[in-house]
Amino acid sequence: MSAQPPLATPPKSETIGGPFNLTVAQLTMRGLLGRRRVIFLLALPGLLIALAILIRALAGQDDEVTAGVAGGLGVAVFVPLMGVIAGTGAIAPEIDDGSIVYLLAKPLSRHTMATTKALVAMVTIVVFSGLPAGLAAFLMSGADNDLALGLLVGGCAAGIAYGAVFLLLGVVTRSAVLFGLLYALIWEAVVGSFVPGAKTLSISQWAASITEAIIGKDTAESLNMESAVDLGVGITLLVIVTIGATWYAGRRLRSIRLAGEE
Repeated sequence: MSAQPPLATPPKSETIGGPFNLTVAQLTMRGLLGRRRVIFLLALPGLLIALAILIRALAGQDDEVTAGVAGGLGVAVFVPLMGVIAGTGAIAPEIDDGSIVYLLAKPLSRHTMATTKALVAMVTIVVFSGLPAGLAAFLMSGADNDLALGLLVGGCAAGIAYGAVFLLLGVVTRSAVLFGLLYALIWEAVVGSFVPGAKTLSISQWAASITEAIIGKDTAESLNMESAVDLGVGITLLVIVTIGATWYAGRRLRSIRLAGEE
């Protein structure tokens, strides 16, 4: 694995640019949806939906089972896992193999690059995990209540935040996938879900406040889906983390120096 480019002050010739660049988005999407990667991207939602269909056929409509599968597995596990895959995959491989220098050589703002890559990662996470989690909930619980809608919106909100966080992780460390998996599987899926004090620092719990607001507090309590934070706090933290992580990723990209720059 090649070393990361040296750190230095940003080039003076850097263009400010807008928040989104189509060329960067296309290149990022092409890298994320390569043949091998897209198979894995499709495997996770495919497994979740197949499981939902099987459970509905065997057990019928059961909101508690829906909460456990679509919420406990789909939103709490699959969404952060997809965040690791898409968030780190949007930029970490380019930094590892050095190909990022070709993109950085363009007269384009580093913040534009970071924002564009974050948006691509977020869309990928939502499409391949947030939406399937909502679909799985709909298949198991039907459209008679708001459970599927709550899990859909909450899962997508969490996916957006994960996209920014794991993109930043891909910029700051060459072990982004390892640290991302540890964070997703240990902190979010275990510590953030079951340890009372740590719940307030979990992205999944912040997103759960949205789900709880949609399905109602009483329903959330009966299904053991209540959030550790209030709706206002949850939304505020999601916005701060999403914007902050994306901004800092752009700032770190600004410190990568190209050969020949002073």
